[in-house]
Amino acid sequence: MSTACRRRLIRDFKRLSSDPPQGISGAPCPDNIMLWNAVIFGPADTPFEDGTFKLCLTFDETYPNKPPTVKFISKMFHPNVYANGELCLDILQNRWSPTYDVAAILTSIQSLLHDPNPNSPANAEAAQLYRENMKEYIRRVKATVEESWMDAELPEDDNSRGSGSAAQPPATE
Repeated sequence: MSTACRRRLIRDFKRLSSDPPQGISGAPCPDNIMLWNAVIFGPADTPFEDGTFKLCLTFDETYPNKPPTVKFISKMFHPNVYANGELCLDILQNRWSPTYDVAAILTSIQSLLHDPNPNSPANAEAAQLYRENMKEYIRRVKATVEESWMDAELPEDDNSRGSGSAAQPPATE
């Protein structure tokens, strides 16, 4: 069924595929265009540099008039990321505009890694360390970056390719 939302998501995917912003990738799940997996590489010259952070974007039929739900799947230690991975980001709440597409959302999240807002904390501990003990904040972020490397290896290690046993290769050979 083709809806305005689904047509827009196809357009967003084509744009993201043909002209991806640096350090960002994303694609809808093969069997559900309303569910996207994305990866953001930590921006250079930040404590997040060299990190590989996975996110999940969930859209409903109100997109692009309403923002998707976005969550980090990778563990994240950041003033504007809740423990469950959800983000405190203005464009995903009160400053949303239908002109934003998936590339703009992911670029904004990457910018948030570069420039946190400790005055609007989702993680009070990270915000306090960012303001009062930068050395410890950087140490905690770097530990998160190292964990992201482990996360990046999981899909290949556990042999998961989609959902259900139908996605598994046949055992004959």
